[in-house]
Amino acid sequence: MAQEKAEVGYVFPYLYDESQAVAKAYQAACTPDFYVFDGDRSLVYRGQMDGSRPGNGVPVTGKDLRRALDSVLAGQPVSPAQKPSLGCNIKWKPGNAPSYFG
Repeated sequence: MAQEKAEVGYVFPYLYDESQAVAKAYQAACTPDFYVFDGDRSLVYRGQMDGSRPGNGVPVTGKDLRRALDSVLAGQPVSPAQKPSLGCNIKWKPGNAPSYFG
């Protein structure tokens, strides 16, 4: 990811979670798993980017994540109707899998 960040020119902070402590703190289960916080640092969205999945023919639009971000930026409440992310499960280091991970 460090190489990709340099090549693409990401301007946002990127976290490498070596100990997997951050993933555990947020009870992350898969990638990508999106979290949006408001100005008070309250979690207001955790869910999918959109309804696209490999092979389902739904275009990648980011509409669900974008809707949440637009609401936060406009000072409006984020809809509580949130669909969880689906993706590859987190590969936990041996012996490091949290209790919530089945």
